[in-house]
Amino acid sequence: MSHAQQKSCCGVSRQDMQQEGLISNNEFITSKRAPKSLDKMVYILGNEFSMGTNERDGFPADGEGPIRKVKVDSFYMDITTVTNKDFSLFIEATGYKTDAEKYGWSFVFYQLLSKQTSKKVQQRVQATPWWCVVEGAYWNQPEGSDSDIADRMDHPVVHVSWNDAEAYCQWADKRLPTEAEWEFAARGGLHQKRYPWGDELIPEGVHYCNIWQGKFPYTNDGEDGYLGTAPAQSFPENGYGLYNVSGNVWEWCSDWFTKSIHKRGGRENPKGPNEGSNRVMRGGSYLCHDSYCNRYRVAARTSNTPDSSSGNIGFRCVTDN
Repeated sequence: MSHAQQKSCCGVSRQDMQQEGLISNNEFITSKRAPKSLDKMVYILGNEFSMGTNERDGFPADGEGPIRKVKVDSFYMDITTVTNKDFSLFIEATGYKTDAEKYGWSFVFYQLLSKQTSKKVQQRVQATPWWCVVEGAYWNQPEGSDSDIADRMDHPVVHVSWNDAEAYCQWADKRLPTEAEWEFAARGGLHQKRYPWGDELIPEGVHYCNIWQGKFPYTNDGEDGYLGTAPAQSFPENGYGLYNVSGNVWEWCSDWFTKSIHKRGGRENPKGPNEGSNRVMRGGSYLCHDSYCNRYRVAARTSNTPDSSSGNIGFRCVTDN
């Protein structure tokens, strides 16, 4: 199957389960906002760049192209995605409940489950049966009630919805990046390269990201060292000092998703459409593979509903000053 024919990605949505009567997660209550810190952030000098791609290995149906000139102003960006340690401080300070906790379940990749939890799974997503509906899976129990993050505090937090990421940003006095800011930063100063480090996926045999190796979704050879998430500060950073902007976990952006993004928001600091049903996600995840979802390219994009969460979705923050 050619990339142009492929439609799915390694993300998964609550809409796939066709649930009814579920509450949204709009409330956010906190008595104390954290003091803003630029620690572990990098200053990215704004400029004009060529956004999108016309390459044949892209997904035209996702609205990746055409290439267009876009200008973004300067901003600060987290060098890594928000980690479990970072998110735990937010939870401790606010008592916030994530969407996964409110729903009572989240999506987990089947190979990450213990035998005990796997036996309890009653629902999978029909179109992507490697995604299991796991009761009790949320950020602090990524694979269900018999799992924890004690040895993964430096890994990206997962099972966070767009709503959750937005709430964290409010607490941290930061914001989610626009899609244009994210791509500009992910490119690391390179012009129209496929990846943040160049055009070769594994230059000179060196792995630069955490994605699937082997036959998806059955066998992961683990050549990059990981089956699930890697620590947030893994692999060589890009030209702007950012880690893991390709692979590891999907990253939420602030924009509503549209396939005609090149027609929306102008060419200077575009922010996407004013409304929509899904929010943009960028960067791909540890489940991306060339045979199925090569969306670990810097121009690749996908989306999800704001209340969706899974074991391969995270985020990083930006701020203007």
